[in-house]
Amino acid sequence: MSGSWEVVIGLEIHAQLATKSKIFSGASTAYGAEPNTQACLVDLGYPGVLPVLNAEVVRMATKFGLAVNATVAKRSVFARKNYFYPDLPKGYQISQYELPIVEHGELFIVDADGNHKRIGITRAHLEEDAGKSIHEGLAKSSGIDLNRAGTPLLEIVSEPDLRSAKDAVAYMRKIHTLVRYLGISDGNMQEGSFRCDANVSVRPRGQEELGTRTEIKNLNSFRFVEKAINFEIDRQIEVIEDGGKVVQETRLYDSDKDETRPMRSKEEANDYRYFPDPDLLPVEIDAAYIEAVRESLPELPDAKQQRFAAEYGLKTDDAAILVSTRALADYFEAVVAATDASAQIVANWVIGDLIGALKRGGAGIEASNISAAELAGLLDRIADNTISGKIAKEVFEAMWAGEGSAAEIIDAKGLKQITDSSAIEAIVDQVIEANPGQVAEYKSGKEKLIGFFVGKVMKETGGKANPGQVNAILKDKLK
Repeated sequence: MSGSWEVVIGLEIHAQLATKSKIFSGASTAYGAEPNTQACLVDLGYPGVLPVLNAEVVRMATKFGLAVNATVAKRSVFARKNYFYPDLPKGYQISQYELPIVEHGELFIVDADGNHKRIGITRAHLEEDAGKSIHEGLAKSSGIDLNRAGTPLLEIVSEPDLRSAKDAVAYMRKIHTLVRYLGISDGNMQEGSFRCDANVSVRPRGQEELGTRTEIKNLNSFRFVEKAINFEIDRQIEVIEDGGKVVQETRLYDSDKDETRPMRSKEEANDYRYFPDPDLLPVEIDAAYIEAVRESLPELPDAKQQRFAAEYGLKTDDAAILVSTRALADYFEAVVAATDASAQIVANWVIGDLIGALKRGGAGIEASNISAAELAGLLDRIADNTISGKIAKEVFEAMWAGEGSAAEIIDAKGLKQITDSSAIEAIVDQVIEANPGQVAEYKSGKEKLIGFFVGKVMKETGGKANPGQVNAILKDKLK
């Protein structure tokens, strides 16, 4: 980024709430149904039908507000946001405008320079989703699928506190982790459950006044968010440095061409002619309700990360990875509780071997082929010297392939470690006798050759000799 320009970014994140039915109707929110099979008369905007608020969305929004240290409004109001689009049957969207349910929150990220940075959350409000226009496979027309119409959304609006595309991704990831921890959204970006609009502007460094912003709509992956914002930053700087002016507009990101392109001129609030929805009463909740929701909050990611570092002595980066999902954190703690191995050794295996195996299969921890108890059993076999750490890697792969427990695989494959000192000594003597030149070099001061001798002994024993004993016996014999 040019040193003479400062980037200003704000994100509007849309998290689909994990309710079974829609925000104002009883229609299902399940993903993947045939087009227009999950849209009832309310969703279709038929005359005379009335919306009824789903109480669960209020509880979920309250959970989010409390989790980000925001003010949860005891009185919030739904409004009609008027605009015409083919996938909006009523001709308006029910949203919250002047009185949202959540305001003035905060979240902390680690920015691109490794610093902890506070990102303000302006508001989070409830609204219904629109339907979906379908163009693929329809040569001269567009299709409309209204299954999503009325799906509950929580729109989370940040302050313009982000200063780089990487910061924007870090913030978005943090929100993604949080809504999943809270159980209020599945965060499935492929299914459209979590997406964002990015507001981007640039200004000369040191200038207080904000530059003209553009909005990039419907970004549905962390990678696209970073690429789209970086393209838009470069585009705006080029426009200004060439003597032009940035136009306030809504743009779309084309991932195939890695560029943004104009979609429409940017609307202002008055373009939507907001007014309170006459069919919905204000939402009123009291302090007792808010406190009851507060008591239901789980241990949140930041608190869990700090506890993992303090209680288990984990490295900061390792703790951050382990708390990335509740399921992964729970798995780690279950292994720690079931094994004599240290917490850091457990962390090393979970982060390295287990997550590596999951990534190869494109799965999450919930789909692990090895349970927490089974991994603990493997680590116990290392701790009691039944097998070495190297052999344990082979056992892990066999466990992942479904060949049995660690104990069963060790027995079936004859992998038990050799710990008989006299047996190891005999092999060490053979190796020393067979390599007189290297022995002489070692004795002349080339002590790094110890690795050569260890390798030879391990080869002779098929990797089954206890490495610690091999090292100790070799050093004693080579004095």
